[in-house]
Amino acid sequence: MRKFNVAVVGATGAVGEELFRVMEAYDFPVNNIIPLASANSAGSKIEYRNKEYTVLELTEEVFEANDVEIAFFSAGGSISEKFAKFAVEAGAVVIDNTSHFRMDPTIPLVVPEVNPEDIKLWRETGIIANPNCSTIQMVLSLKPLDDLYGIKRVDVSTYQAVSGAGKAGMEELVKQMQAFFAFNLDESEKQAFAHQIALNVIPQIDVAQENGFTKEEMKMVNETQKILHKNIQVAATCVRVPVLRSHSESITVTFEDGVDVDLSAVRNSLSSFENVEVLDDLANNLYPMPIISTDTDTTYVGRIRKDVYAPNVIHYFNVADQVRVGAATNSVRIALKWIELENEF
Repeated sequence: MRKFNVAVVGATGAVGEELFRVMEAYDFPVNNIIPLASANSAGSKIEYRNKEYTVLELTEEVFEANDVEIAFFSAGGSISEKFAKFAVEAGAVVIDNTSHFRMDPTIPLVVPEVNPEDIKLWRETGIIANPNCSTIQMVLSLKPLDDLYGIKRVDVSTYQAVSGAGKAGMEELVKQMQAFFAFNLDESEKQAFAHQIALNVIPQIDVAQENGFTKEEMKMVNETQKILHKNIQVAATCVRVPVLRSHSESITVTFEDGVDVDLSAVRNSLSSFENVEVLDDLANNLYPMPIISTDTDTTYVGRIRKDVYAPNVIHYFNVADQVRVGAATNSVRIALKWIELENEF
């Protein structure tokens, strides 16, 4: 297989570090690694396959100077807005993990198991967008269900880990818990979150919108519709919880009118879908939890049950490692599918 020169923008961040782990796990066809970050991080080292690479400063010229062919961007929307075009001009395909390009109608928004055909649209701009972490794990479970019965509406409440706010979020939770056990939690600083996160839940992620939802919640609405190519009604409530890693979601799906759900068919459709695993035995305490999903590339689904009142409604619980499934792993899977599709021509 042909090997590629791969740049990682945001190489020293949480998702950047995970990208290297995932690429190694998936035996990604790497010719050379070009880790990129701000001037403050330039000169530091990262390790990939037992070899050290020096982090270079992200500049307009660095992509062409290093013959970059695939560029993963995970350094924030403003960085992608400014520098992605230079990677494209240098001949690279950009796989962007920020929100900046997601709703651009000229740029494909991809979960490879769900809408791989959209990757072919990359040629228009040179960019493929990686969806929001909560959206990715949700559509991985929605796609087989939509294929089975046709989805009319989705209502979802998320329980999102602090690592969704990066290293700063994880550090803040740990420090506040340490402060709690030292009996001085009131003095702990709040920087990553607006409120204390230790021993608390915060029913707001991202900024408020005019309609009363948050930006994070509307991402789930708009991105789900774009990925599934269907005007499904989606209502989300996104909550930050004191869990280090892996997002959980409580999902209610309303199928088309007239559907009488067969739970065996639902379980079969989910368990046979790529990278989805059903853990659903309530009597024996078996269901998805963050400690099960963390450090895996699987979306776990459980607590599957039919609504008490409506035959076309089901409820279930959905958990995935949002740093991997919701970011790094999905990006690598996009790149591998892109390589596969390019080899067809």
